[in-house]
Amino acid sequence: MHTLPAPPVPSAILSFDFDGTLHFSGESPPVPADFFEIVRKLREEQGVVWGINTGRSMPQMVEGFIESQFPFLPDWVVAREREIYFPNNFGRWLPHSEWNRRCEKEIHALFKHSRKLLKKIRQEIEQSTGAQWLEMAGEPAGIISQSEEEMEWIVGRLETIIAAEPHLAWQRNSIYLRFGHRDFQKGSSLSQIAKHYGLTAARCFAIGDSHNDLEMLDPANAAMTACPANAIAEVREKIAATGGLIARAAHGYGSIEALYHYFGGGQIEGNSPS
Repeated sequence: MHTLPAPPVPSAILSFDFDGTLHFSGESPPVPADFFEIVRKLREEQGVVWGINTGRSMPQMVEGFIESQFPFLPDWVVAREREIYFPNNFGRWLPHSEWNRRCEKEIHALFKHSRKLLKKIRQEIEQSTGAQWLEMAGEPAGIISQSEEEMEWIVGRLETIIAAEPHLAWQRNSIYLRFGHRDFQKGSSLSQIAKHYGLTAARCFAIGDSHNDLEMLDPANAAMTACPANAIAEVREKIAATGGLIARAAHGYGSIEALYHYFGGGQIEGNSPS
């Protein structure tokens, strides 16, 4: 599997959240086939480059390409909301070394500096909730709650506890939460992608559905924004407040709708199945 032929001069960047936005396991295939045809057409006629901006790790994303029957690879991937990868000519994913090293260095220093604070957070979470605290290679601290309601309570407590440490932040998707550095998330990663291609936020399109997409959907990082119909309330509110598109269709069909809205100039040809 390889990327499409590179455009001579990239004209715009397309950034897609994966799970819930582009990919939906309840459909077969999980990503609509029409999506790839539209991207191919936009590539040929308008010179766009496109990528996946996800909370998944890079190995998990490779599994997603296979499961979703991608006919060609994206031009880039942001994995774990912060790590940037580009495919080589053989379809092997190579890290953006400068960005990823800086990201890893600053996150490691932050976690070392914040170890007492993280210990305090862990104690409160384990004493007050049934949530699970996670520590593993590459993920020094995270939480899995038992429900959305429990995670809402946890986030409310975190906002108070970490107020004294301005660089410590988290990325949340449903009942999953990952601690990290405030400067490294989907939005800052997308801006770094734009810098790589010599483009600005004015030429960036982004679509997402959950809490960890909010920075990516900020006008400072993408001037063209959208969310599928299944997006959470906070994302829908942000999109409405900043003049983006709230699609009528869900998941991958919402992504297709958004592409037509910003790049098609005509009627939507790909519709959600009834």
